[in-house]
Formats: sequence, structure tokens, C-alpha cells
Amino acid sequence: MALTAWASLVIAGLMETGWAIGLKYTEGFTRLLPSAVTVALMAGSFYFLSQSLRELPIGTAYAVWTGIGAVGTVILGILLFGESRDIARILFLMLIITGIFGLKMVAGE
Repeated sequence: MALTAWASLVIAGLMETGWAIGLKYTEGFTRLLPSAVTVALMAGSFYFLSQSLRELPIGTAYAVWTGIGAVGTVILGILLFGESRDIARILFLMLIITGIFGLKMVAGE
């Protein structure tokens, strides 16, 4: 069961990355297709997060969900939009990733 919860949480985090990037393409929700995809990703992200909460503590799940979303969004921002690749930015991303793995390790299953 716990593996399924973690898999749901990873899916939720990846979908969060998708909807965060999707917001850029909606142009303030004035473009129909990007807006529909973004809203669908939002709904899916919340659904999978809620499924993970059947087994995982809320604090851990929420921190990991937002961490995956933040890291994914920054990476895609760099790749898609030419955002800064500053070494300090990359080091701080590594700290978030370390925190995500640390929370997984101490989740107390």
C-alpha cells in the first residue's frame, strides 16, 4: 500500500509541475486548450495527492508534493523559457531534492 501511496504522490507532483507550466501558456486563462489542459492537470494533481494521503502523513505528502512541483517547474522553466541557470539556483534545487528524499526516508511507514 505504501508504495502505491508514494507512486500517487509522485504522479501528483509531476502533474503539479504540468499545471504550473501550463499557467504560462494559458495567458491568463484566455486560451481555451491550454486552459483546459491546465485545469485537468490541477484536478488530477489534487486527486492523486488525496489518494496518497490515505497512507502518508499530510505534512510529509504536502512537502514532497510541493517540492516535486517546485523542482520540476524550475527545471522546465530553465529548459523551456531560458530562465537562469545560476549555480546558486541549482544548488538550492539540490537542497529541495535532498529534502524530498529525506522526508521519504523518515516517513515512518
